Amino acid sequence: MNAPVHPQEFRTDDGSTPAQRFARLRDTGYADLAHLPGELPGSRLGGVMRTLRFLKDPLGMVRDQMDRYGLVYRTPNIGGGWQVTLIGPEANERVFMDRDKTFSSEQGWNPILDYVFPRGVMLMDFEEHRVHRKTLSVAFKPAPMQNYLGALQEGIAARVAKWPEDVKFYPAIKQLTLDLAATSFLGIPWGPEADRINTSFVDMVAASVGIVRRPLPFTAMARGVKGRAFMCDFFGREIPKRRGAAGDDIFTQICNAEHEDEATGETRLLTDQEIIDHMNFLMMAAHDTLTSSLTSTVYYLGSSPAWQEVLRDEVRGVRAEFGDRIPYGELDRFEKTEWAFKEAMRLNAPVPALPRRALKDVTFGNHTIPAGTHIGVNPMMTHRLPDLWPDPDRFDPARFSPENSKGRHKYAWVPFGGGGHMCLGLHFAYMQAKAFMFELLDKRRIVLREGYEADFAMFPMPKPRDGLPLRLERI
Repeated sequence: MNAPVHPQEFRTDDGSTPAQRFARLRDTGYADLAHLPGELPGSRLGGVMRTLRFLKDPLGMVRDQMDRYGLVYRTPNIGGGWQVTLIGPEANERVFMDRDKTFSSEQGWNPILDYVFPRGVMLMDFEEHRVHRKTLSVAFKPAPMQNYLGALQEGIAARVAKWPEDVKFYPAIKQLTLDLAATSFLGIPWGPEADRINTSFVDMVAASVGIVRRPLPFTAMARGVKGRAFMCDFFGREIPKRRGAAGDDIFTQICNAEHEDEATGETRLLTDQEIIDHMNFLMMAAHDTLTSSLTSTVYYLGSSPAWQEVLRDEVRGVRAEFGDRIPYGELDRFEKTEWAFKEAMRLNAPVPALPRRALKDVTFGNHTIPAGTHIGVNPMMTHRLPDLWPDPDRFDPARFSPENSKGRHKYAWVPFGGGGHMCLGLHFAYMQAKAFMFELLDKRRIVLREGYEADFAMFPMPKPRDGLPLRLERI
C-alpha cells in the first residue's frame, strides 16, 4: 500500500487540486462585507476575548448577535478572516437545497478537516458527491442494516451490563460507541487492535478542532496526523482481504461497492485510497455525533422523570412481545423514543454550525453575499427560535408528535443537515439510539443529583464539561 496521499495532492476531473480550486476564489474581507449588518473590526486582543466568550457561551453570543443584526450578519471567523452567518429555516433550505450549485461543502469543511479527514463524502461537491454518496449508500440499505442491528444489540447489552451504578456518562458512552464502531463498521472483535484504532480516532478528532492548524511537534494536529497514518495503514492492509469477500460490516460492504466512473461511464470498485478516506470520515461522523446526541438524550431524560417513564413503558412493551432482541422491522415501534432523541438533538444540535463557501454571488432576502464568502448555517440557533419552537429551552419530546409537527417548516429542524448532503447514516443513528435505550431503560433508571444542571460546551459538538455524572439505578 502506498503512503497516504496528502489532501493537497488530490486531483478531480479537471486536474485541479483543492488548493488550486480555492485559489480561484478570493477570500472576502471586511470591506467586501461592509454592506451587511454585523460586527466591526477590532484589535487582536479583542479578537481573543471574543473567541473566549464564544467558546464559553456560543448560544448566548449568537442570540445576542441575532437580536442586534437579524438573521443574516457578518462576523469574524474564529480561525481568522470573516464569514456570514445565516439563521432560520429559509436560510437552511436555500443552502441545503442549493439548486443552482452555489454553496461548496468541500470549501467550507476542508480548512477544518483537510489534514485528518480529507476527501470524505461530506468534503465533496455536486456530481462527484452524488456519485460517491450513491456508492456508499449500499452499506446502509435494509439487508446490511438488519445485520448491523444484531451486532449492535449484542455489544450494547454486554457493555451496559458492566457499567457501575455511579458513572460519568459521557466517557462511558464514548467508549461504547467507539467499540461499537469497531464491530459494526470494521467487523473486528474488541481487543488490542480495536483499542489502537479507538486511540487513533480520538487523536484525529481532537486534531480537527485543535487551535494549531499544522502538524507541529507535540500538537494535537501532529497526533492526529499520526493517527491518520495508522488508520491508512490498517485499511490498506485490510482492503485486499475484504475485496470479493462476504461480510456484515460496513467496511466490507464498501470494499465491494461498485462506483460509477465519471470519465468512462463504466462501473468499478472504489480505489483503495477512496475507501480509506470514506471509512475514516464515516467512522468519525458516526461516532462523535452519536456520542453527543445520546449524552444529551440521557441528560434530558434524567431531568424529566415523567418522560423517562413514558419511554420505559414503550421499551418494555416491545420487550414483552419480542424478548431481548428487537426485530429490524419493529424499530418503528419506538415512536416516543424517537421523539425524545429528536428533541435532545433540537436542544443540543450535534453539529451546531455547518460551513459552506459561496462559489458565486448570492442574493438572499435583501442581502447580497459576494463570491468567496465563507458562510455558516446555524442549526443551534434555528432550533431555539421561539417563533418555531414555543418555550424553546424546555425539553418536550411531544413537539415531534405528528399532530404538533404538522405545518412546521421542513428546515426548522436540521441536525442531520439537508438536501443532497443529508447525513448518509441518519437511519443508522436512529437504530443505534433505539437499541441503546431498549437496553438501558429496561434495567436502569437515570437519576441526576438534586439541583444538577449540565453545562454543555457546545462546540465543536455538545459535550458536558464535567462528563455528566449520574446514577444508573438498577430496577
